[in-house]
Amino acid sequence: MKLSVISTLFFFLSPIAAVNAANTNYPVTVDNCGSPLTIEKKPERAVFHDINMTEMAFALGLQEKMVGVTGISGWYKMSPSFEKRLGNIPELAPKYPSLETLLAANTDFFFAGWNYGMKVGGDVTPQTLAPYGVDTLVLTESCIHTGDQSGSASMELLYGDVIKLGIIFDKQDEAQALVTKWKAKLSTLANTQASAGTLPPNVFLFDSGEDKPFTAGKYAMPNAMIEVAGGRNITDDMPTSWARTSWENVARANPDVIILLDYQTASGADSLKRFLEEHPLMKHTNAVTSERYVKLRYEELTPGPANIEAIEKLSNTFFPQ
Repeated sequence: MKLSVISTLFFFLSPIAAVNAANTNYPVTVDNCGSPLTIEKKPERAVFHDINMTEMAFALGLQEKMVGVTGISGWYKMSPSFEKRLGNIPELAPKYPSLETLLAANTDFFFAGWNYGMKVGGDVTPQTLAPYGVDTLVLTESCIHTGDQSGSASMELLYGDVIKLGIIFDKQDEAQALVTKWKAKLSTLANTQASAGTLPPNVFLFDSGEDKPFTAGKYAMPNAMIEVAGGRNITDDMPTSWARTSWENVARANPDVIILLDYQTASGADSLKRFLEEHPLMKHTNAVTSERYVKLRYEELTPGPANIEAIEKLSNTFFPQ
């Protein structure tokens, strides 16, 4: 696509800097995993994948521009509030969408990520969708799967994607207001942590897996959330986003608090808790013996608006009043 002077300028600015304009002037270009994504006009038939990215759309009031969602009911139970905001917008695929599914909906914009609706080298990628006029914004947290990512995960993963959506959909004021509100809310936690006068607790996130636990490495959103909440992720030395480790490594780190990922299914957080309490190594750790657990839903631990309240829950557990 041809880049205009204005859109090229947007690309070289950070997403936050681009918000200085009151309205989006199309075509506009945003960074997309280190490559330029140029949007020629405001999307009118958008599809959002996964519950966390869909909640970003809801936070910006994009329902009128959405023709569908994908990847929700195949893994999670929708909450009543989510269903209410979803309204009559259909779920086009319960898990990963096919190319045919997206094209049948006349999609012009797709927001997904690597291992969040798309697989590297798969049938649905930005490259396979582009010839059909579908622009694909990639979830920034997932960029680690296609290249190096500098530094550990930070809250900018959330802030930056919301700002990009605000630029793309001409909702810049709304996006900036959200980010400002979130930053203000989280800044108050620092005072609570400082007044506690205790060392940061060691924290382990248990997603799933009995032989080898699936957890969050340094590039995953929970790593940033745990840090902002005042804790230390015991797997922050894993140079990946989501991956498996060993129970020996976890027990050796002796976590003080364990986050249980609650998929709200039959094998949810309660079953994870029972497993830990019976595990020959984990049952002796500080977190299990003191029963210091935090149950968080999938959308609270993947980049999305629910991160903010989840960080407050974590902080309250790390530093009880």
